[in-house]
Amino acid sequence: MNEAGAWTDERVEQLKKLWSDGLSASQIAAELGNVTRNAVIGKVHRLGLSGRAKSAAQPAAPRNNAPRNKAPARSPSHPMATPAPTRGAHALAPVFAPEAEIEVEAAPALSEDVVIPFSERVTIMDLREYMCRWPMGDPTTPEFRFCGARSQTGLPYCSHHARIAYQPAADRRRDRSKVRA
Repeated sequence: MNEAGAWTDERVEQLKKLWSDGLSASQIAAELGNVTRNAVIGKVHRLGLSGRAKSAAQPAAPRNNAPRNKAPARSPSHPMATPAPTRGAHALAPVFAPEAEIEVEAAPALSEDVVIPFSERVTIMDLREYMCRWPMGDPTTPEFRFCGARSQTGLPYCSHHARIAYQPAADRRRDRSKVRA
């Protein structure tokens, strides 16, 4: 720090007084002169003055409790069974109602080995927007192809491969339980 902005005992005492009065670092720097806001902040920390009470002259701005215009709240994806407790470590943890078992009509079993004639399979160069992009074979071999059947609108796969790729969550859970048992 240069001579004009040196921290003399008088300037340190003035800094302490202004800080305890609740002035900001910028205001203190302007009051002391020849010192920057950052120099004031550094000196305050070195002196250990960081904790101070808010002055009564600068009350916090009152909060406007009027409702804001916001988008309508959407319904929760899982309905709450009971209201969440308001205290403790689990105050914000949601309590979900148990999911009811949904009886799903058994779809015909998917045969993993649906035979797609090699002549209908396509290479990456022949693949078009309306064709199924299900990979078939080993990508490192020259025989690697894509299904090439007509894809469903908005999906990259034909109906057979879409059923494999997009399984309902309940079916996936059921399949995992079979693996564990």
